[in-house]
Amino acid sequence: MEVMRVLHMNKGNGENSYAKNSTVQSNIISLGRRVMDEALKKLMISNSEISSIGIADLGCSSGPNSLLSITNIIDTIQNLCPDLDRPVPELRVSLNDLPSNDFNYIFASLPEFYNRLNNKKEGLGPARGGGESCFVSAVPGSFYGRLFPRRSLHFVHSSSSLHWLSQVPCGEAEKEDGVNKADLDNVGKIYISKTSPKSAHKAYALQFETDFSVFLRSRSEELVPGGRMVLSFLGRSSQDPTTEESCYQWELLAQALMSMAKEGIIEEETIDAFNAPYYAASSEELIMVIEKEGSFSVDRLEISPVDWEGGSISEESYDQVVRSKPQALASGRRVAGTIRAVVEPMLKPTFGENVMDELFERYAKIVGEYFYVKTPRYAIVIVSLVRTG
Repeated sequence: MEVMRVLHMNKGNGENSYAKNSTVQSNIISLGRRVMDEALKKLMISNSEISSIGIADLGCSSGPNSLLSITNIIDTIQNLCPDLDRPVPELRVSLNDLPSNDFNYIFASLPEFYNRLNNKKEGLGPARGGGESCFVSAVPGSFYGRLFPRRSLHFVHSSSSLHWLSQVPCGEAEKEDGVNKADLDNVGKIYISKTSPKSAHKAYALQFETDFSVFLRSRSEELVPGGRMVLSFLGRSSQDPTTEESCYQWELLAQALMSMAKEGIIEEETIDAFNAPYYAASSEELIMVIEKEGSFSVDRLEISPVDWEGGSISEESYDQVVRSKPQALASGRRVAGTIRAVVEPMLKPTFGENVMDELFERYAKIVGEYFYVKTPRYAIVIVSLVRTG
């Protein structure tokens, strides 16, 4: 699988587009807002004399969420400056995603974005000229590598992106253990599960360690000393990588695929050959990589549970059944729409575009039946880092 080519959300503004099915990701951005505001306040206090701030949103995607994080960052800086008795600095904003991202959607949204800024604060936006300004640019490329000039950034944000790997993790397993794709033997699955061999678990963990180390090393070059990052992504609260919160959305998708294979609609061998470029890391794995790389210190790390529709839940409510059967099936359809908008581009090359409607109809039903039994959840990792040195 060529991850750089297929790892993008469904484009446009249609029924199955990411623009119409990204409420969960919006809620995750809101979940990390308090940590982000805290990091920005500390950044502004420690850089009281700086007149121009470099900001990057990595994995910005497209649709309404693509400018949400940046809007929140700008609002926070504008609100902080009067309290700190300082002018609003010039803001250099960079939006990053892979080249296959729908950047045209973002570009078309910028005039409205600038109009909102100018209505809130006189002078923001390059069209005004003079005074405080905000300049937005796009930087296509993988964040698993350098993207920006050395020491050009002060604040980096990323939401719902770092659980994606740079590649399907079989290659690294070959280098480490002498195993190949067949040796992973992940039969009937598209991600690690309780039936996956330990070699598959190790290959995924190793790929995450490799990718996240490169990510940190690249950002350490681009951030000024004392610069900050706030990262939020799907992870897990347990050290076990096969818990429901870390892999069950893939488990149910594999069930939908296997049901189609049993009816001869798709080949079972294609399911066995497909592995998702995804990893839900634990806080222990995260801290281990951060400490090993050595360029950042952890200012805050939180793990928050949210249900598969993006709503916050408590431990007490996890096993509670609070839905009627029609409500559960409706939840299944919404979750299937969210997952389809994210993973359909990577499924099409392997399984074919002609089976996507059938696949996600089955997936919606399976997820709905699961919702009737319990409230499925993700674990959202939110970490605030400071560039040391």
